[in-house]
Amino acid sequence: MASVVLENVYKNFHRRSRPLVQPELAVPSPTDATVEPDLLGFETNPVAIASSSVTQVLRRINLTVADGEFLVLVGPSGCGKSTLLRIIAGLEQVTAGNVWIGDRIANPLPPKQRDVAMVFQNYALYPHMTVYENLAFGLRRSHRVSIGFDAPAQSPNWHTLPSAVQRFCMLLTRPLPKSWRYLSPQEQLIEQRVHEVAHLLQIETLLERLPKQLSGGQKQRVALGRAMARNPQVFLMDEPLSNLDAKLRTETRGQIVNLQRKLGVTTVYVTHDQVEAMTMGDRIAVMNAGQIQQIATPLELYQRPANRFVAEFIGSPTMNFLPVQVETPLRIRYSNVQLVLPAVWAVSLAAYVGQTLWLGIRPEHITLCPPTNGQIAGEIQQIEMLGSEIHVSIQLQSPTTDSPTTMIVKTAPQPILKSGDTVGLAVLSDKIHLFHSETGAAVSNFNE
Repeated sequence: MASVVLENVYKNFHRRSRPLVQPELAVPSPTDATVEPDLLGFETNPVAIASSSVTQVLRRINLTVADGEFLVLVGPSGCGKSTLLRIIAGLEQVTAGNVWIGDRIANPLPPKQRDVAMVFQNYALYPHMTVYENLAFGLRRSHRVSIGFDAPAQSPNWHTLPSAVQRFCMLLTRPLPKSWRYLSPQEQLIEQRVHEVAHLLQIETLLERLPKQLSGGQKQRVALGRAMARNPQVFLMDEPLSNLDAKLRTETRGQIVNLQRKLGVTTVYVTHDQVEAMTMGDRIAVMNAGQIQQIATPLELYQRPANRFVAEFIGSPTMNFLPVQVETPLRIRYSNVQLVLPAVWAVSLAAYVGQTLWLGIRPEHITLCPPTNGQIAGEIQQIEMLGSEIHVSIQLQSPTTDSPTTMIVKTAPQPILKSGDTVGLAVLSDKIHLFHSETGAAVSNFNE
């Protein structure tokens, strides 16, 4: 197994059809602190393509995936997470920066020499091959199956045959019953490895089937098995569960996590589903617009988001936001409603008195109550029944704001609620988050 390290990785896509620089050239990582990241790839980059139409896909990516860690890359569509995964695999070249896999710098290495295995969204199984042949295909190509395995005993005379003769004997005996077929020493190791992986994934009964005879979940397990059979240093998974239904997705993601923990292989997993990210990863890297916004454990992301984007992206339903005026270090105002904050905010909010911040509060940290003066109130617009809980959409009553503000409250089922009712909202003051109105960066309280 191996760690994965990305150092100041940048990736630009150029619309010019003829590049002036060969993509195979090694690009040193930017070390000059005076170089602006937004300019990298233009006149400040000595190997940039001479074109004014450059799309920056990734900027200043610094990421370390520890040996045996399960890291999830999550973000909206188009944020660059799949491109980053392809850079690790060697399917894309970096514009600048370095990629380390283990103790080797991987920039000049082609994909086949990086010792990584990738699982794709569409499974990428060979339709004319059985499950056994799909699992064995990579082993036959890599010639690495013999590492760590002992070949079963066979007549020494067979071992001394030239490889061409061994292949001919295998083809000649293929129509015969399985016990009469000739298997070369390499093929015996492949068969042993395939059956080990099939037993681990519980697909031993599927080895003679074609992909068209498999369900979606079975195809996904075969795709995982093909990656596992090679025993790579790193697993790369690009949204492997997006084609499955909700129930099968839940089952399969649990199987992937259990397999990763059993094998201990470093894994980088890409998804746009924050539920998958929260339930699967040891750590999560949240991406947006080609940059990493925050890297942390699932609980830390949920409780201490680094900025408004992370707070809004992580959590379902999404966090509610209100513009508030800081009147004193412990008192903020929304419209004509004052909120008193805990004492831990006194130091950090002293510099923001008189300024406008964004208040963030999660739906489960709001309580519905009868409307009273001096309290946030609104009209129920929609109620979503989910069985064990309900999501209530409430349009706030605010005479000082032109556009209506909608908040979502997560609460236990209450049959007395109905659309059109006016309700009050009690916010748990010790659960609020505050964010800078311009940069979106989180304002930390004293405890953080």
